[in-house]
Amino acid sequence: MNLFDFRQLGWYNFQQLCLSIAREVLGQTVQQFLDSRDGGRDGAFAGRWKPSANEDLTGRFVIQCKFTSKPNNRLTLSDLADEIAKAKRLAQDGRCDCYLLMTNYDVSGVRDEKIESAFLAVGVKQFRTFGSDWISQQIRENSRLRMLVPRVYGLGDLSQILDERAYLQAHTVLDAMREDLSKVVLTRVYKKAITALDDHGFVLLLGEPACGKTTIAAMLAMAAIDQWHVATMKLETSQQVSQHWNPNEPKQFFWIDDAFGVTQYEQPLALEWNRLFAKISAMIEAGARVVLTSRDYIYRRAKQDLKETAFPLLRESQVVVDVRDITPKERQQILYNHLKLGNQPAAFRTGIKPFLNSIARHHRFVPEVARRLGNSTLTRGLVVTESNLKDFVEKPEQFLRDVIGGLDKHSRAALALIFMRNDELASPIAIQESEVSAFDRLGSNLGEVVTAVNALRDSITVLVTQSNQALWKFKHPTIGDAYGAIVLENPELMDIYIQGVSTEKLLATATCGDVGLQGALMISRAHFQRVTSKLDSFVARGLTERPGERRSRRWAVQMFLARRCDREFLANYMLAHPELYSPIRAPGLFLYAVPEVDLALRLFEFQTLPEDVRSQFVKAVTEYTVNGEDSYYFTNSKIREILNADETETLLTRLKTELIPNLADVRNYWVDNLPSDEDPEAYISSFLEIVSGLEEQLDLNDESAKAVEAQRTLVNEWIEEERSRVADSKQEEDNSEDYDDESGERHHDEAEERNVFDDVDA
Repeated sequence: MNLFDFRQLGWYNFQQLCLSIAREVLGQTVQQFLDSRDGGRDGAFAGRWKPSANEDLTGRFVIQCKFTSKPNNRLTLSDLADEIAKAKRLAQDGRCDCYLLMTNYDVSGVRDEKIESAFLAVGVKQFRTFGSDWISQQIRENSRLRMLVPRVYGLGDLSQILDERAYLQAHTVLDAMREDLSKVVLTRVYKKAITALDDHGFVLLLGEPACGKTTIAAMLAMAAIDQWHVATMKLETSQQVSQHWNPNEPKQFFWIDDAFGVTQYEQPLALEWNRLFAKISAMIEAGARVVLTSRDYIYRRAKQDLKETAFPLLRESQVVVDVRDITPKERQQILYNHLKLGNQPAAFRTGIKPFLNSIARHHRFVPEVARRLGNSTLTRGLVVTESNLKDFVEKPEQFLRDVIGGLDKHSRAALALIFMRNDELASPIAIQESEVSAFDRLGSNLGEVVTAVNALRDSITVLVTQSNQALWKFKHPTIGDAYGAIVLENPELMDIYIQGVSTEKLLATATCGDVGLQGALMISRAHFQRVTSKLDSFVARGLTERPGERRSRRWAVQMFLARRCDREFLANYMLAHPELYSPIRAPGLFLYAVPEVDLALRLFEFQTLPEDVRSQFVKAVTEYTVNGEDSYYFTNSKIREILNADETETLLTRLKTELIPNLADVRNYWVDNLPSDEDPEAYISSFLEIVSGLEEQLDLNDESAKAVEAQRTLVNEWIEEERSRVADSKQEEDNSEDYDDESGERHHDEAEERNVFDDVDA
């Protein structure tokens, strides 16, 4: 029985599926040929194959894939005229003893006999036809094959493939993701991830926001359910891993998104993982599999606190997901899948077909471009020309804004409501008191919004279930960004923007008052109180979170106050929040990086820094500087201005009498604490800033000047030694590595190959 609609794959992906089946079922190293000029062979191998106990096929095998995009199409002899002619030539050249035809056509028994006779008549010794039913059977019976070609999970009825328990788990994983999974492209990243998980039981997926980490993790979860028959859980924290681990049922799959922080690094999360590493290792040894995801910039910070020596798999099983690191063929397939399986009419696909290769090659192409081109709602008003398509790729937000601007007022009100709920609008929909005014301004009501949000479903909005709660969300986060940009164009809707935009984005893009930041959104005095309330709510939510989350929220607010607020807003906010003076009194080490320093400098600039707070801040800075722990005093003129004349004189005297005599010990301290993954020259630059600062700020005698210069010389020698050591270590690694091409993809002149988009409009 044919369980899968192979027509959705397209000719190229169907060919890849057939060759994967050949490798898995035949157990052979199948050679793949070019997509054209293949001489009548999509694949070939030489050797022996026993398809059944009574059969033994030997010789030189040819594999040919025959694809059709037409529904319910039966294979006929006339469909194979070209293949029969090529088979005759191959047989005459001694290149074809056995001919294997794999097709998504339906093949009847009578037709199969006629086709076999035709191939035998031209010199082929043995012939086999494998139709769509047989291919479906291989997928149904071979879980490893499904793992290698995960798109099939989105093409058929999973209840016919998986047992009841596995099906229920798979249904949970695929909720609201089936459409994306049916369009997924099997990239090198997924292959690396599945290999890491298969070999080590662990994989860490790193990449930019929205680059596909979650989709890959979902595919790995499906593979775990299907291939390894393990119970699957998507969790939020490392502690939950420990709580859900069941030694009596050791084969479990744990998937934790944003393992070290959602938008910013949270040190306590890393420390929790450190405590669990020994247990994680034991769980993996017992059969568990663990997948973590993290934004790349967060993990780079987390590495400074993670004990990789206690859990070497952090190094061995990293898979970096980079949307820019996709091959030309993968770009084409991503674009093909979204257009072929989207909701665009055939006329649109025909019109855009000549431009698809150039779109895939564009340096700004990302998968999101393909998603939008496959969605008729998001291309409304797009006239298909080379110039317009170039703009569509390069200026994606403008096209979204045009689409949203063309919606009726009730649809725009529905998007406003989702926006104001931070992309989580609970269903059934109910209006909150704070939203009544916004609805009046938008000219809509609850009944119209309910109708509109359903009409936009699966094109601009999507209904998902999270923690047993149905939620309306934007189909993609960029839709929310585009809506926010539209709202900003109308000053009368500023309150909608402030309420709906995430606090993180507000802190990063807005200013309270005019502080001279070009391109920033300036919020006027009339909305200061609304911003203050939003900041208070943001900080208050952190009180119930882990210490790292609380600190991250506090730091974000401090940086906003220090860099994006005018004197009036800052003075009023500090008056209402005197607790913010405490961290200024005792700033953390690495003064250049801690936000309380920037806040102190800003308050001093506005002449609103209390004297007792200033003096305690100066005391802390002085101790850090004299101890040689921090160079910020030497590199930042503003911090020197906070010290009065007496404090400056005291500090300079202590540098001469305390720091310079101990400078060798300070250098040794810096050298001994070099992190294993940090560049030596970048790391030690702070110490060199101290050396230069001493020479510039102090009037040194000859003896002191020589002592300071001697430390610079020793540091430079140490840098060269470290560089040589790293270079020698890298050379050893290079000599020991096997540089097989993981992609298995040949790079050819594109003109030689069959166009991937040949049947995109079929």
